Amino acid sequence: MALALNVFKTVIRVLDTTQEEIYVAPVGYTGIFLLSQVTNIGNVSEDVTVLHRRNVGGLSVDTELMKTYPIASTDTLNLFTGKLVLESGDKLVISGSNNAGNPTKTNLKFVGSILETLN
Repeated sequence: MALALNVFKTVIRVLDTTQEEIYVAPVGYTGIFLLSQVTNIGNVSEDVTVLHRRNVGGLSVDTELMKTYPIASTDTLNLFTGKLVLESGDKLVISGSNNAGNPTKTNLKFVGSILETLN
C-alpha cells in the first residue's frame, strides 16, 4: 500500500507542568505546523514554554522557541507568526506554569494544525 502524499492532523492537549512531546514528525514525512495556539482559560496569567527537540549524534538537543512566555487571563497566544517545519524525528515539546489551585495542572489548552508531507 502506498503512503499518502499529504496528511492533515490536529493535535489538542491540556498542558501541565511537565514537558510533553506533543508532536513527532514521522519517518519519511516532514511536519509543517500551519497553526498552533495556546489559550489560557483561567483567571490569572500563566506561562508557556515551547521547545524544538532534535536528536543529533545520539544526543537530544533542545532549542527554546519560547521560554516562560506569559499568556494573560482569558487570552490566546499564536505560537508562531509563520510556519514551523519539523523534519523526520523532530519533536515539538510544550509545558506550562502551574495554576494556584493545582501544582501540576495549568489552565492552558493547546491546539495545533499540522500538514505531514511525504519526503
